[in-house]
Amino acid sequence: MARGFEAAGSNGSGAMAGFMGMGAGMNFGGGFMGAASASNLQQMQMQQKLMQMQQEMAKAQQEVEEATFTASVGGGAVSAAANGKKEITALTIKPEAVDPEDVEMLQDLVISAVNEALRQADDAMSSRMNSFTSGLNIPGLGL
Repeated sequence: MARGFEAAGSNGSGAMAGFMGMGAGMNFGGGFMGAASASNLQQMQMQQKLMQMQQEMAKAQQEVEEATFTASVGGGAVSAAANGKKEITALTIKPEAVDPEDVEMLQDLVISAVNEALRQADDAMSSRMNSFTSGLNIPGLGL
């Protein structure tokens, strides 16, 4: 029976040659190593894609932060501008909006204009970030 194993080894070194995959075209380890290499390659490609997406997200975030969002209320009597960092950068009050007898109305107009400008900035940031995360199915993030 030992002779049968010897025949499996193409170099005539005996039963071990055939068993270890050195003869008769047998390669027991090659498939496993190939799968591991493919897995590593896929992991590297995924990491590269994630890094690229992270860079694109950072660029989009910076663009939104540098943008200006303007809101006007009271027929243009009060307007506010905010940047994407949610900082108020300008507030304009027309003289006809200033009534010493009705300060509360002016306060309400200012609050409304500021809140609307901030809402626009927030919506722009959310929209840009959602464009990157939509389609991702990451448990626990609610995406």
